[in-house]
Amino acid sequence: MYDIPEGFEPLFRTSPFSELLGPIFNKAADRGLLIGIRAEEKHCNTRGIVHGGVLSSLADMALGFNAALAEGEQIPLVTVSLTVDYAGSAHQGDWITVETDVQKVGRHMAFANCYLFVEERRIARGSGVFKVLAA
Repeated sequence: MYDIPEGFEPLFRTSPFSELLGPIFNKAADRGLLIGIRAEEKHCNTRGIVHGGVLSSLADMALGFNAALAEGEQIPLVTVSLTVDYAGSAHQGDWITVETDVQKVGRHMAFANCYLFVEERRIARGSGVFKVLAA
């Protein structure tokens, strides 16, 4: 097994995709839910760098979970738009954390931004727009 930072526990909600990608972890923080993952060989491309698709998937999950939970009670959302800008890289063994800032959750749409970190180094930023589904 590998080291998981203190306070992180297995993701509270899983799906067949997140099970394939994971294990993924979460931790409650002042500004919402942190998402974390320990980069494994399966997450890396042929250059030994964590694949951008892994990072964008983590951003999508973190943005969606935080927007869905922002008003206290979980609301159903689906991704309408996801933008990810890569500013660095992660490698096998790195702990990747996603921190999210929810901008707004309205009656029809939700907006959020996030940063992905390896330690204190930002490696990517993400922005998501979500459709609020009728309950």
